This record gives sequence, structure tokens and C-alpha cells, in this order.
Amino acid sequence: MLHVNTTEWFDLEVIINGRHIRASIPTHLRLLDFLRENLRLTGAKEVCGEGECGACTVLLDGKAVNSCLILAAECHGATILTVEGLQSAAGMDDLQEAFIRDHAVQCGYCIPGMILSAEELLTHTPHPDREQIRHALAGNICRCTGYQKVVDAVENSAKKR
Repeated sequence: MLHVNTTEWFDLEVIINGRHIRASIPTHLRLLDFLRENLRLTGAKEVCGEGECGACTVLLDGKAVNSCLILAAECHGATILTVEGLQSAAGMDDLQEAFIRDHAVQCGYCIPGMILSAEELLTHTPHPDREQIRHALAGNICRCTGYQKVVDAVENSAKKR
């Protein structure tokens, strides 16, 4: 049987974690795979592959999105923030520190997505109430926690900002 390579390619330009990235990618490549496989940014995780769990959440032009549902080519010209981009030369972001300080981290698999969903919330609503925090995190599933410490961490981070 003769195999014919029909993959089409796209010249992608994006800003990821403040860094300008240019890459020639297959048009069918998901953003999640581009981040993990091409750039070795492994904070976003694939769990469900259906946009239901939130483990693959990144900020795309400031909006929390499931990177498993978006083609990398759709992000051409966009700005993307992964959990790795929150950390600065000075250390962890205040939200990351709050998750650790308030014992919101269990196994850690869902935490990058939770942190980025919370980051979007705090950017648009600097002083959310607990119900707003719960609503912002509703797309993120965690099998290890009862969510209370996660809500506490977001609330405490908001107070410190």
C-alpha cells in the first residue's frame, strides 16, 4: 500500500509567556500538543481531551480556554499564557504561592488549570466573592480535593493583590 503524506503546514507566529514564537506546524496540531511536545511547556495536561476537565487550561488573549479543543493554527497572532509564564525571575506568582500556602494543592495535576482560571477571574474581578470564585473554577475538575482550600487560596490571593 502506498502512503501519501497529505499533511498541510501552517507558519504560526504567537507570543507565549512573553516570548515571540515562530514555527511551521501541521494544520491539525492542537494547541495543547504544540505547547507540550514542541515547546516542552508541560503545565497544561491532557486528561479528558474533550474540554470537560480544565486540566489543559491556558489563557489565550487573556481568556481561559481548553487548549485540547483549539488548533494551534487558530492562535496565529495571539498571546498565550501558560502556568509556566506566571513565574518571574523573582519567583512564584502570588496566586501560585497562595495555592501552596493554603494547602490547595493535592496531587497537582489539575492545579495549573485552576490557577489560570483564577488568574483570569482576578484580572477582571480583583475582589471576587466566594460564589464568583466557584463560578470561575467550575470548568476545572479535581479528584483530590473538596475545592474549599482552592477557593480559600484564590480569595486570599485577591486580598493580597
